[in-house]
Amino acid sequence: MNIQKLKGSQIVIETLIEQGVTHIFGYPGGQVLQIYDQLYNNADRITHVLTAHEQGAAHAADGYARATGKVGVVLATSGPGATNLTTGLATAMMDSVPLVAITGNVPTYFIGKDSFQEINTIGITMPITKHNFYVTDVTKLADTIREAFRIAKSGRPGPVLVDIPSDVQAAETAFMKWYPVEPFQEEIAPETEIMKAVELINASKRPYIYVGGGAGSRNMGEMIMALAEKIDACIGCTFMGISCIPSEYERFLGMQGMHGRYASTKANWEADLIIGIGVRFSDRATGNQKAYVENKKIIQIDPDFSEINKNITVDVGLIGDIRNAVTRILENVDKAEHPGWMSRIDGLKAEAKGVRDHYENIAEDPFTTMKIFDAINELKTDETIVTTDVGQHQMWAGQFLTFEKTRKFLSSGGLGAMGYGLGAAIGAYLATGIKPVMITGDGSFSMNLIELATAVTYKVPVVVVLLNNHSLGMVRQLQAVYCDSRYSATLPDRRTDYCMVAQGYGAKAKRVSDLDSFKAAFTEAMASEEPYVIEAMIDTWELVLPMVPNGGTIEDLIIDKEQKKI
Repeated sequence: MNIQKLKGSQIVIETLIEQGVTHIFGYPGGQVLQIYDQLYNNADRITHVLTAHEQGAAHAADGYARATGKVGVVLATSGPGATNLTTGLATAMMDSVPLVAITGNVPTYFIGKDSFQEINTIGITMPITKHNFYVTDVTKLADTIREAFRIAKSGRPGPVLVDIPSDVQAAETAFMKWYPVEPFQEEIAPETEIMKAVELINASKRPYIYVGGGAGSRNMGEMIMALAEKIDACIGCTFMGISCIPSEYERFLGMQGMHGRYASTKANWEADLIIGIGVRFSDRATGNQKAYVENKKIIQIDPDFSEINKNITVDVGLIGDIRNAVTRILENVDKAEHPGWMSRIDGLKAEAKGVRDHYENIAEDPFTTMKIFDAINELKTDETIVTTDVGQHQMWAGQFLTFEKTRKFLSSGGLGAMGYGLGAAIGAYLATGIKPVMITGDGSFSMNLIELATAVTYKVPVVVVLLNNHSLGMVRQLQAVYCDSRYSATLPDRRTDYCMVAQGYGAKAKRVSDLDSFKAAFTEAMASEEPYVIEAMIDTWELVLPMVPNGGTIEDLIIDKEQKKI
């Protein structure tokens, strides 16, 4: 291979290109000036996307990664540039998204002297990254970036940060182009543990396969459906597992947990065996964790050893390559039939329909979110990528949206970062060319609506569905349950004209307050080649139900707002 003498800033760009990077999201500043100069020189080989804020850049890189499975890349300067990345890095960390963040810093000889925009980026980001590096030797720069890519996409994916002082960017050294790095080889679960899992499955009468983001990121849908067919099980998912299994698959019950669908949440509690694949059994998914494990066996299959027995004690923990583990289970488990369990599942589906009909009947405003999401399901395509912000709209999306293909639902699950969706939609579109739909609320949209400028500039034809209830709805709902309806700071008296704001950024916009107008606007927006904001005016007091209260059990399931004076 050809050896060249290059500056550190050139090595950054050459190594990114070597690793297959086509897009980098970022915002310039003094301590990355040299890297941006090389981006200028290499604009025909790598595309830089200038966002309106570094948080938006991090979320865009995240959306790029989730939509493709590739490593997303974000670039920021020192000081506030680096600190503005933290919400995006924490989001990627909690949702296991492969990112590489590159930050500049003041020269090594100014470190520790409170120089302009100096910050301890490594110290700040250590708790919210899978790993981070501080490069003081230009001869180690290329290999450090390569190692960052390897770590980001190995095992349980996550964000890795590389902090590069500006004098290292200016220093020269020999550079030799290399190959795209491969992930570290994952360990394989021991045969004895596989057979313990098989034994539990064979003994089960009410098996429930519980699918999370770890399964979705490995495109395990077909494999999991084959397992469900063989052992006669139903399937539910975490919020992060949405779109791993086709929504129309007869055994799939949808999202379960605190704000999950009725049938999946009930079935999860009634099962005698839970097979968790790529899940962490978080409090939002299980409720009262002590009660959750009673009268059932638990198999947990996960690439991250630290997740096994972290939240609940399991009967069998299979660590490492989860595709390998499920394949071996599928090969060894007995073919089974559980007619009584399947009959119960059919009954739960019928009960769920009754619950849905009840919500429609008691709705004070006929323009309900269920009808809005039914319309979106009708008018979007199987290829449409949907992103969300965080709040009630996010949970309604999880409950009501349907997907037939994987990697089509992108949302901040673990961190719950308001303002995630627009940046993610931009990244997903630039990665795939597929027109995205972004679901948001007035609270979340206000957080990062400045990224409309990015969408307009880069001609991202995102359809923003803004469910405006003039409320910080999710927190207000929690105040109704836990604070005796004392609504502190959750009913902001804002008079923002979101359509005017959107038009000011150069996007199209329309305000609607009935279903026919929404359908017409959404159809127009889907045909548009420009960003389009639809502000849907919904009832302030509409709730996300069913709901299992924090620390509750299935016995505490709230179906009707009168149960808790909501």
